[in-house]
Amino acid sequence: MADRRLQVFHAVARQLSFTKAAEQLFMTQPAVTFQIKQLEEHLNARLFERSHGRIALTPAGELVLGYAEKILSLSEELETRVGELTGAISGPLLLGASTTIAEFYLPQILGEFKAVHPHVQVHMTVANSEAIESRVAEHALDLGLIESPSHLAGVQTEVCCEDVLVMICSPKYKLAKAKKVSAAEIAGEPFVSRESGSGTREFSDHYFQQNRIPPDAINIVMELGSPEAIKGVVATGLGVSVLSRATVAKELKLGVLMAVPLDPPLIRALSVVTPHNKFRSRLVSTFVEFAMTRMRDMAAAQ
Repeated sequence: MADRRLQVFHAVARQLSFTKAAEQLFMTQPAVTFQIKQLEEHLNARLFERSHGRIALTPAGELVLGYAEKILSLSEELETRVGELTGAISGPLLLGASTTIAEFYLPQILGEFKAVHPHVQVHMTVANSEAIESRVAEHALDLGLIESPSHLAGVQTEVCCEDVLVMICSPKYKLAKAKKVSAAEIAGEPFVSRESGSGTREFSDHYFQQNRIPPDAINIVMELGSPEAIKGVVATGLGVSVLSRATVAKELKLGVLMAVPLDPPLIRALSVVTPHNKFRSRLVSTFVEFAMTRMRDMAAAQ
């Protein structure tokens, strides 16, 4: 319902890139450029400075951005509230999730939610916790589910449940039958790590620091971008890793991997983040409540 030119301007202003805004809006770059030109002509003001392949907001652009966010938010609230008068929960849900949550919690949760609310269309973005939190703060996502503590002032955080991390290794590995393993023992082994920005990586790094293991003392032999890749490498016997116990439930049953408790234990909170001070629709509120309840149930069953 809001002016399309404002929607396009908002995307460009947030991304500071015509190309990235075009990808986000599923438009061509020339179409984005045309919409910005139309808005500048309508306001009789230049909104972006362009130099050396980069763009920046002008003072007029900064002013327009503030009003654009208010107008777009009110427009979304209007459409949502009118839609809710029908009593049915429907419409698009822009959901973001960190890799671990997306792969091992959300498939079941989304299936169950869709069965109860068939008119909801979920669009899910999967990335590491840092990237998801940033997109929520930019209002590019309605909500995000992340593994690491929130670092941005632009989001509101609610803890869903606790998640236990363990050391994993091949059943033939020398530490496979250990009753527990310390940070120092893990540091002495070839270590397969998640990438920087991952919630799992942040927690494991902090765990080593708390136990007085300096970063250069950890024998990192690989950095991989997903739990599935890490499990595959560790199963070959190359080394060990630290992952959520929830991610290896299937492999433990099949005997492909072993999970050894950490001493001291490493327990983290999984959280839902939503844009700060943004109207929360009935759809978003219903999904947040549903997802938090199911994640608690699933974590308790581990």
